[in-house]
Amino acid sequence: MLFKDMVFIGIDPPSGETSLTYAALDQELNLIALSRGDISAVSAFAGGQKAAFVAVNAPRRLNQGLMKKDSIRDALIPQPNPGRWVSFRVAEYTLFQKNIRITNTPDTVDSCPGWMRTGFKLYRRLQDLGFRDFPIDNHQQQVLEVYPHAAYTVLLKKIPFLKKTFEGRLQRQLILHSLSVDIPDPMRIFEEFTRYKILQGQSPLEGLLSVEELEALIAAYTAWKAAIEPDEITRVGEPKEGEIILPSAELKPKYF
Repeated sequence: MLFKDMVFIGIDPPSGETSLTYAALDQELNLIALSRGDISAVSAFAGGQKAAFVAVNAPRRLNQGLMKKDSIRDALIPQPNPGRWVSFRVAEYTLFQKNIRITNTPDTVDSCPGWMRTGFKLYRRLQDLGFRDFPIDNHQQQVLEVYPHAAYTVLLKKIPFLKKTFEGRLQRQLILHSLSVDIPDPMRIFEEFTRYKILQGQSPLEGLLSVEELEALIAAYTAWKAAIEPDEITRVGEPKEGEIILPSAELKPKYF
């Protein structure tokens, strides 16, 4: 069920508690916000929305040891070899089998990198503000876990260029623009590449979004997809330790 004036927010926490990047879209995919803030400001922005789906680029929960259970392993396709993949969550194992690389989530907070710990703290703050795990019927504040690299991969139907390269940023922005997200067409920057500017050492990249902005935007788009077109998403993993939501109903066996 959709609520009036619902907002779709994507949050990218890898820069740390003092510099989270976030993006917000409305129901027509118009850009409402694209900015940075500390964890308090970003959670307050999300909590200040009357109705919102929030997608976070970080694990929802620690590794719960599900990959050690025969009942879980026997149901997986392909089935993992004995003793293998026990340090991964089910969602992470599933993505790896599709050739989508992802950092595994440890089973203790102290063993997690800083960006994961920031993610856990953000989830707790959102929960305190009334957000509940997607999907839950008739609740106007929901939160979901996403993974930008996987999202771009399933939309492109192949593994994209590395995200920190010029080609990678251009490719990701083109994907978002083609999906009618309200951002500049990145191809326009080529109109500014003149012989004079290159000789003068000028790089006219205005309009090309940063890696963090592109990560936040694909998260916001996935939140929009989950709310507006729930039949056009895939939930990967187990709710007990965190499902990763992907913005496509059909996944390829492997991506190359």
